[in-house]
Amino acid sequence: MQAITQWVATQDQQRLNVKLWGDPEKPALVLVHGYPDNQEVWEPIIQQLIDDFYIVTYDVRGAGQSSLPRCIKDYRLEQLSLDLESVVQAVLKDKVFHLAAHDWGSIQSWESVTEAKFRDQLLSYSTISGPCLDHAAFWMRNQFKQNKSNFFKQLTKSWYIAAFQLPWLAPTVWRFFKPDQWSKVLEQLEHKKNLPSNTNIASDGKHGIGLYRANFIPRLTQPRQRFAVCPVQAIVLKRDNFVSPELIDEMPKWVEDFHRVEVDANHWAILSQPELIATYIRNFALQYE
Repeated sequence: MQAITQWVATQDQQRLNVKLWGDPEKPALVLVHGYPDNQEVWEPIIQQLIDDFYIVTYDVRGAGQSSLPRCIKDYRLEQLSLDLESVVQAVLKDKVFHLAAHDWGSIQSWESVTEAKFRDQLLSYSTISGPCLDHAAFWMRNQFKQNKSNFFKQLTKSWYIAAFQLPWLAPTVWRFFKPDQWSKVLEQLEHKKNLPSNTNIASDGKHGIGLYRANFIPRLTQPRQRFAVCPVQAIVLKRDNFVSPELIDEMPKWVEDFHRVEVDANHWAILSQPELIATYIRNFALQYE
C-alpha cells in the first residue's frame, strides 16, 4: 500500500504533510486524525477502504511532519477549517468528497461541516468521538439544568481538558512519553495487544495541546448555532473513556439527515476494530454517491 506525499501551504503559511492513497478516479474520502495522533493512525482503516475510495490524509498543524505554529491562536477552529479547505483545493480541486474524522479531527471538522461554503462539495461526514464544541456547550448547559448526573459524568471524563490549560505541566509530561509507553496505554484502553503505535507521540502530544487552549474556553462559554450542511453519521463508541455517548443526543438538533451506529469499543476503535469502523464509513459514504 503506497501513498503519494506532497506539501500543502495553508493560508497563514504553515506547511501540511499530505498523503494521497489509491485511484484518483474513485470517490474521494478525506480522513482527519485526532490528538495525540498523526495521519499514520488511519493506515489500518485505509487498508480496508483503498479499493473503494481515493483517500486523502494529512498531518494537522502541530502534528506529524507538518509545521508547528508559533502562537496558540493559530490552532483556532476557524484556522483549522481553512487548513482543510487548503488541502482539498490543492489535491481535489473542485471534486466533491466525503469526510470522516476521529477525536480532535472530528471536533475541528465540525467547523467545516457547518460552513455554508462546503455545502456543494461535501457529500457526507462520519464523526467518531469528537462532538462539535458548540453543540457540546449547549448540551452541557441543558444537562446542568435538567440532569446533573450526566453533566458531572462528562465533566469527570474531561478532567484532562482542565489540565491542558496549565502552562507547563502538560507539555512537560508529554516530553517524557515514549512510544512503548503509549502502546501500553492503547492496549489497556482497547483490551487488545499489538496495536499500531505512534513513534512521534512525545511531539504530537506536546504541540497538540494548543488545540485545547485555543478553543475550549471560547467555544464552551460562547457557543454558536451551527447546522450541518451534509448528512452526518455518528459512530458512537459505547465504552469511550473520554467522550460520553450521551453527548451524541445533541446532534440531531443540528443535523437534518442524521444517522447513528454504536460500537462496543473504547476511544481508539479505529485501531482496535478497523474493519468494522471502515465498514460503517464505507456504507454511509456510498449512500450519497
